[in-house]
Amino acid sequence: MKVFVSGCYDLLHSGHVEFFRQASQYGDLYVGIGSDETILHYKHHKTLYPEQERLFMVKSIRYVKDAYINQGSGIMDFIPTVESLKPDRFVVNADGASEEKRKFCEERGIEYIVLDRVPAEGLQARSSTDIKQTLANKQKDIPPPSNVNNRRSEGIPTRLDLAGTWIDQPYVSTYAPGWAITISLRPTFEIRERCGLSTSTRNQIKRIWPIQLPDMDPEMLAKLVFCFENDPERTDGIISGAQDAIGICMPGLCRHYYNAHYWPERIESCTDEHILRWLESHLCMIPMFPRRPGCSVVEGKVINEPNVKALATAADQCWQAIMQTDLDAFAHAYQASFEAQVALFPAMIQPGVQDYIEQYSRMKDVLAWKMPGAGGGGYLALAVSDTQSFCQAHDEAIPLEIRR
Repeated sequence: MKVFVSGCYDLLHSGHVEFFRQASQYGDLYVGIGSDETILHYKHHKTLYPEQERLFMVKSIRYVKDAYINQGSGIMDFIPTVESLKPDRFVVNADGASEEKRKFCEERGIEYIVLDRVPAEGLQARSSTDIKQTLANKQKDIPPPSNVNNRRSEGIPTRLDLAGTWIDQPYVSTYAPGWAITISLRPTFEIRERCGLSTSTRNQIKRIWPIQLPDMDPEMLAKLVFCFENDPERTDGIISGAQDAIGICMPGLCRHYYNAHYWPERIESCTDEHILRWLESHLCMIPMFPRRPGCSVVEGKVINEPNVKALATAADQCWQAIMQTDLDAFAHAYQASFEAQVALFPAMIQPGVQDYIEQYSRMKDVLAWKMPGAGGGGYLALAVSDTQSFCQAHDEAIPLEIRR
C-alpha cells in the first residue's frame, strides 16, 4: 500500500516527523517536497535550505520509504509526482486539507485521509509559523553592531516608486495635488547606494532597527521614520520626501495623496494577492550605474502647473490600470508618469542613461520604463510582457518581490 504526503519541509521539526510517523501507519510512505522555485513564487520567500538538502533530510527519516522534489507549481505542485507514483492513499494534516485536494483524490480513486495535528507524546506542538516567529523575536534581542552603517541588513525592505515621483515635495504639489504610488520590496537582491531605491532612508532605519522593521502599525512606523530622517537640526536644508518612508514601511502596493504638505492627506493600500502577483509578473529592473557624485537632478527644473498636472494625471491613471490589471493601460500610464517627471526635472537623464533607455526600449517585450527615485542613474525599472521569460532571456534583469 503506497501512502503519499506533500509539503515544503523547509524548517524541518518534530511535528513533521510525527506526521510522517502517523502517515506511515497507513502503508509505505512517499513524500513530495516543494521545489525552491515553487516556494519562491507561491510563498514569496526563499527557502532556508535548498531543495536537495531538504530532500536529503526527509529521505533520512526512518518512517519515509522515498521522497521526491515535486515538479508542479503552486499549492497543487504534487500533481506530477502523484501521477507518476500512483499512491493508494493521500494523507494531509487538518490545516492543510482542502476541497481541491479531496476532489483531486476522488477523481483518481485515491483514499483521502485527514489527520489532526497532534505532537509526539511528551513533546511540544511545533509549526513552521511558530518557529519563524520565535526566530524573529530572538532577532529583536540582538544588540546592534558597533558600526551599523557598514552592515548589510537583509531584513529591511526597500521601495520602488511606480508613478507620481516628486509629488511628495510641497514645492511640486503646490501647483497641483496628486498621488505617489509605491510598492514595498523584499531585499532579494543587492541594493546599491545612490540608485533610486531609498537607500538614504533605509540607512536611517538601520540606525534604529538594524535587523528588521518593528511589529507595529505600518503608517505610524512610516511617520516615525520620516520624522527621524528629517531631523530639524539637519544642516543641508533638504527634506526627504515622505514617499520613501511610506514605500519602505507599508507593505504591498500604496498610493499617498499630497497637497502642498510634506505628509500626505490620505494613504490607500492594496494587498490583494491577485493584483500583487500581477504586478510582479510585469515588473523587473536593469542595473545601470549609481548617480554620480556632485550630480544635481534638480538643476534646470521646470516646475509649473501643466507639468505637475501631467504627473498627477498619469499617477491616477496608473493606479486605475493596476486595479483593473490592464497591462496596456498600465504601461501607457507608467511611461507617461516618467515622461512627466523628466519634463519637471530634465537633469534626471544624466549622460549614459539614454543609452540604456535606447537599448531596452527597442526590445519587443519591454512595454515601458522609468528610473526609480530621483533618477540620474541607478536602475531602469521596466514594465514587461512577462517577467519570468524576460529575466530568463536577460541575465542582468532583476525580478521583484513585493513585501506582503
